[in-house]
Amino acid sequence: MVISVIQSAAPASFLPLGLSPDDLRVLIRRALEEDLGAGDLTTRLTVPEGTRARGELVAKQDLVVAGLPVAAEVFRLLDPSTRWETLTEEGAEVRAGARLARVTGSAAALLAGERVTLNFVQHLSGIATQTRRLTAKLTGLKAQLLDTRKTIPGLRMLEKYAVRVGGGVNHRLRLDDGILIKNNHLRLAGGIPQAVESARKNRPQGMEVEVEVTSSTQLDEAITAGAERVLLDNMTPAEVRECVARASGRVRLEVSGGVNAANIRQYAETGVDYISVGALTHSAPAADIHFLIEPI
Repeated sequence: MVISVIQSAAPASFLPLGLSPDDLRVLIRRALEEDLGAGDLTTRLTVPEGTRARGELVAKQDLVVAGLPVAAEVFRLLDPSTRWETLTEEGAEVRAGARLARVTGSAAALLAGERVTLNFVQHLSGIATQTRRLTAKLTGLKAQLLDTRKTIPGLRMLEKYAVRVGGGVNHRLRLDDGILIKNNHLRLAGGIPQAVESARKNRPQGMEVEVEVTSSTQLDEAITAGAERVLLDNMTPAEVRECVARASGRVRLEVSGGVNAANIRQYAETGVDYISVGALTHSAPAADIHFLIEPI
């Protein structure tokens, strides 16, 4: 039996911010086509045609669940007659051994979708799990945990969705939905005053201007120039605390660079408004989940 990717409706009640139903289908279809090639040769040679089976996604570690609607769509694209049952909710914290979802249908479809399903769910659950662990360290403080654009090409919208599932907040989705003047912009524009003035003059209505700085002197320049938000890049907690006092509430402050689970609370206690962590997406370890299939 040759399993090929077919047309399907997008998963009900699931649409990551910035990702259309068509975009989601294209993303999943490409992943399936990448894995299937001309078809699942091993299954065709070993599993009798017409065999039906049941598969379960099972957590092998404590984790935060993310990506089950994507998994459901994987199997719908392979065989619309498959029956999908979600056994837990997106964002739920589950223990090792928990059953996350069950799918029933042709054994060929289940085997064809196994790896792609796990790739999505393990990756997204890993991001959600790491995000939840870091947000827990901010309890009682005003700082919000942000992601960055350090994402796997093509997977950004799903990865940022997983950050939200884990309790984090999305920074810019793309270059067109926010103004963040960084060091390269500053060198090309001639400095902070010139860059901020130009951005403020020509920005879309209602969009704030954020500037990345590496010193308290640059912070003063950004405030004087009229920036509404300042990113404190690669500063120590002591340096950040000094900048918070220096800004005195005149701008919102974000910290980025060198933040990890061991020091994020220390940074948050300085009084900053935001802490952005690229590792939420670019370095989150995949959650340990397996897919158990049995004949029925």
